[in-house]
Amino acid sequence: MAKIKLSKTEQKRQKDALKRFLRYLPTLILKKQQLQMEMRKIEIELEKKQQRYNRLNHDFVQWIAVFGEPADLDRLVVVKQVKTQTSNIAGIDIPVFEGAVFEDIEYDLFETPLWIDRGLEQLKDLSVLKLELDILHFQKLLLGEELRITSQRINLFEKVKIPEARENIRIIQIYLGDQQIAAVVRGKISKNKIMRSHAR
Repeated sequence: MAKIKLSKTEQKRQKDALKRFLRYLPTLILKKQQLQMEMRKIEIELEKKQQRYNRLNHDFVQWIAVFGEPADLDRLVVVKQVKTQTSNIAGIDIPVFEGAVFEDIEYDLFETPLWIDRGLEQLKDLSVLKLELDILHFQKLLLGEELRITSQRINLFEKVKIPEARENIRIIQIYLGDQQIAAVVRGKISKNKIMRSHAR
């Protein structure tokens, strides 16, 4: 614990600090709860989207296998732009997926299988889901970091700052109380000396 000045000014400073900590702590606790709630929502959404992605990917692979014709679809599905918006959750900005724009890549209709158009649409759907998953993972990362920092601050306030301020106030009050008693005692001693000197 840092050395404190045993004065009324320091006592007021410590009381003001304690008030600030006690006022700020509920806000931090509320922020932590909000972050935990949002994290849970994102985890649920991640789980749903991942299951959907796995199912679509599995169906797509099996569907292509039925045709038995090779086709390089990956080079025909290229993301040109990922559209996101910014949302504010508990004081932090996070990206929210809005959509994706794909490059218009032409291909020779005579040299590609008949099912290519449907295959490209399914691959685009898979690409969009993958982008959504990436952004959800990034949201979780950002909120997780903010949750960690907020939890540390709550611990700092609850376990260090508030008890320290209370202890400092107690020490200063004891010291000032002792000083006041000593001043009264000195005053009485002086008064008794003066009264004795007048009595002579």
